[in-house]
Amino acid sequence: MDSNSKPTFEVCFSPALLGNYELEDKIVVVIDVLRATTSMCVAFENGAKLIVPVETTDESMSYREKGYLVGAERKGEKVEGFDFGNSPFSFMNEKIKGAKIAITTTNGTRAIRASIKADKLVVGSFANLKTLTDWLKKQNQNVLCVCSGWKNSFNLEDTLFAGALAYHLQEDFGLSYHRDSVLAAKHLYLISRQDLVGFLKNSSHYLRLHNLQIDKDIDFCLTANQTNVIPILKDGVLYEISKLEKANASY
Repeated sequence: MDSNSKPTFEVCFSPALLGNYELEDKIVVVIDVLRATTSMCVAFENGAKLIVPVETTDESMSYREKGYLVGAERKGEKVEGFDFGNSPFSFMNEKIKGAKIAITTTNGTRAIRASIKADKLVVGSFANLKTLTDWLKKQNQNVLCVCSGWKNSFNLEDTLFAGALAYHLQEDFGLSYHRDSVLAAKHLYLISRQDLVGFLKNSSHYLRLHNLQIDKDIDFCLTANQTNVIPILKDGVLYEISKLEKANASY
């Protein structure tokens, strides 16, 4: 990147579109607002030691014999036999403190695995919006937001968060308007930011979770700036970034 130019900011609407983007020189922000990346932030806020994001239920369960808590979610529901599913409220208890966790979700953990070639990979949610925004401003590095979507399809809530980042970073980044995804994400956020819940009430995943009677998860996941943590991937494992920095990790 030219020292006189701003770093770039891009948005990928789905992991299925990642082949159109270069990852190697970028910070990738993986987004699964409802609910995986929100829950990961909550887990670290409550003292989790690390989180291993995996793709399959069998792989997640295999970590139990290694002393991990194990989680699995499919179609919005907890998979039978696991310690928890994908609700942020599942990670608000004492057993999370100091725990090692393995988890698989329908979309979020798969998006993380699909983005693993990134120079750095961090987890974004409305819960850590300000902290993440401030950190990205300091990095002076190109950023790509990867929306987890729903089974490789576009979804609205992840796009709104990408738009929130675009809005808050527009003075520091060269927004890549040659890709309409950035423009669309930012404008969707601007017309919805006063009432995210109301804006999403007819969206597919909102209705999916509403039908499961877990509206409190939706409200929580759409509430900004509840935590100062940033989960970051190192060697396939998520850690809270401040702990890595204290350990003199190379981030």
